Amino acid sequence: MDERSAARRFEDLIAWQKARELTRKVYEVTGNGHFARDFGLRDQVRRSSVSIMANIAEGFERARQAEFHQFLSIAKSSCAELRSHLYVAHDVKYVDAGTFNDLMSLAQEVSLVLGGLRAAVQRRRAERESHGR
Repeated sequence: MDERSAARRFEDLIAWQKARELTRKVYEVTGNGHFARDFGLRDQVRRSSVSIMANIAEGFERARQAEFHQFLSIAKSSCAELRSHLYVAHDVKYVDAGTFNDLMSLAQEVSLVLGGLRAAVQRRRAERESHGR
């Protein structure tokens, strides 16, 4: 049984819970110092983290495996976008090495969880198709 079939609501998904934690931390970090005043980068970082959560939720609510898989792919891409933006923030010294490493570690964990969930959804799709459902 995959995470999707065990979940009744998107809030039950570990992937969404981890993405929520990541987004909360992103908002904390981007609300301080020079980062808070760089509106362009700050907003891009925030939007990409929110996009991860939103795409997981939207895909889940579509209630079709193919669409859920597609939205998980988009969420995973948003996670990559976030990681790329975090490199910029680190390079321009908006975040110190410890904060950067913490955020990157959590973002990579979210990406791995999304990859696993996406693979489980794909397996479930394949099983249904092979059983003619």
